[in-house]
Amino acid sequence: MFSLAVTSHRLLSSGYQQIRCSMATVVSGSKTSRLVRERLKLQVKEMKGLFSGFRPGLVVLQVGDRDDSNLYISSKLRAATEIGIEAKHLRLPKTTRQEEVLQHILSINENPLVHGLIVQLPLDSVTSIDSELITNAVCPEKDVDGLSCINAGKLSRGDLDHCFIPCTPSGCMELIRQTGVSVEGKQAVVIGRSKIVGAPMHDLLLWNHATVTSCHSKTLDLPEQVGRADILVVGAGRAEMVRGEWLKEGVVVIDCGINHIADETKASGKRVVGDVHYASANQRAGFITPVPGGVGPMTVAMLMENTVQSAQHFILKNQPRR
Repeated sequence: MFSLAVTSHRLLSSGYQQIRCSMATVVSGSKTSRLVRERLKLQVKEMKGLFSGFRPGLVVLQVGDRDDSNLYISSKLRAATEIGIEAKHLRLPKTTRQEEVLQHILSINENPLVHGLIVQLPLDSVTSIDSELITNAVCPEKDVDGLSCINAGKLSRGDLDHCFIPCTPSGCMELIRQTGVSVEGKQAVVIGRSKIVGAPMHDLLLWNHATVTSCHSKTLDLPEQVGRADILVVGAGRAEMVRGEWLKEGVVVIDCGINHIADETKASGKRVVGDVHYASANQRAGFITPVPGGVGPMTVAMLMENTVQSAQHFILKNQPRR
């Protein structure tokens, strides 16, 4: 089991909506991500103005044809187009062998027009493919997902200025910043230890000077651990696992979960919920992210930010010296 917490600050800032004084301030990822995308648009426009014909380039490599992957990829491509990034979707058939995937990655690594490369996971292949090997084949300078061992290692050592940070934890930090609550010196609890969310979230909070506790499926006293949190980030993958009564009054709750539960009132027969029981947590938290509309939009926005940063690094590295 796992659990989450909430904060009693009543600050209003862009991306928030005050519901009523006894409830948490809702942290809107949809609104905050729009602010990020608008900023990135301006940065891309500036690059184009300085270097005629230049556009940040992004490639999304997919093996197979999973419906959920197609949905995620389409949202990334739309965001890239809106910002001014030249984005391409490379879909390989399910029968593609590992060596062929590696060849495509190495070719993209050497292409100076591409500044970001995403390998869409999971790999939907009928052949045996080592996802770790594929992920680590991406050039670290183009690993805008931040999932290679090079970027993960730099993050774990606190070298934040020289690595790409995974997009979901980066988006969570942006949402926390929007609350006005300082991370420094706070008790932070992270539920989940995945390579994509939990582990890098722990590192990111630690190097931003929080005291961090990581909880997972083997944690014995989860409600007690959650109750200490000033900042709670949940990425456990279990619907409404964290209950409001576990939370410290006023905690900042960031819910990374996306789960489907039965709901006869919906035409589809189901609805999307997070890992936090929103109705009860909302009564105690100072700030809380909704699901949907919270962390999800920020993940895509921070992927675009990493791509734009990669393009900026490319320009600086390849500018002719005077």
